[in-house]
Amino acid sequence: MADECFGHPRLAEIYDPLDPDRGDLDAYVGMAEEFGARRVLDIGCGTGVFALLLAGRGIEVVGVDPAGASLRVARGKPGGEGVRWIHGDATALPPLRADLATMTANAAQEIVGPEDWQRTLRGAYAALRPGGRLVCETRDPARRAWEEWNREDSYRVTEIPGTGAVESWVEVTEVRWPLVTFRWTYVFAVDGQVLTSDSTLRFRERREVEADLVARGFVVDDVRDAPDRPGREFVFVARRPETGSV
Repeated sequence: MADECFGHPRLAEIYDPLDPDRGDLDAYVGMAEEFGARRVLDIGCGTGVFALLLAGRGIEVVGVDPAGASLRVARGKPGGEGVRWIHGDATALPPLRADLATMTANAAQEIVGPEDWQRTLRGAYAALRPGGRLVCETRDPARRAWEEWNREDSYRVTEIPGTGAVESWVEVTEVRWPLVTFRWTYVFAVDGQVLTSDSTLRFRERREVEADLVARGFVVDDVRDAPDRPGREFVFVARRPETGSV
């Protein structure tokens, strides 16, 4: 199930204008170049920002996401025809033999069910060629990021071309460790419509993620710091071995 901010057509259309600074993706573009990736699987591709960045560099990209509304936005962007978009998740992909699979931003944490998480890792493993890499990120639970998710700190009004002014803010609604649930609220000035989107993230400890990756057959090559949030996130670089399978 996709959150409303990705699955509702009106919210999917404004997702990028509400979060225009995607400097967090620069590190992932750099890793695609570092690993010499020519075919990339972008798991939880959303509105396609990262997939299109890679495609613009001549990389073959497959973007998969459960939110049809977000994929419609992605397909309609310049260069969208150059990416293979799949409506679904990583648990049922065609053979890809990708050099790199990615889960950027909240994609990994949005997979909250333990069995769904294991199936996603298994699907990513199967989609990679031997020697291919999986890169994903998760917030460090010790930094308690959700304590900053409140209306006072997040409230803003964004003027969006073709849409008008949109008020937005976020508030945490429940903390039931290791799950944190929060609600985004959007108010459209043009007609007064109020839409909300509830999301839940699972906060995983570094050792837990490493153990899950190893259990699914990966070798954890590195755990890096997220350049856009230093000291607040872990970026895992895992590799499918040249031999062996799970």
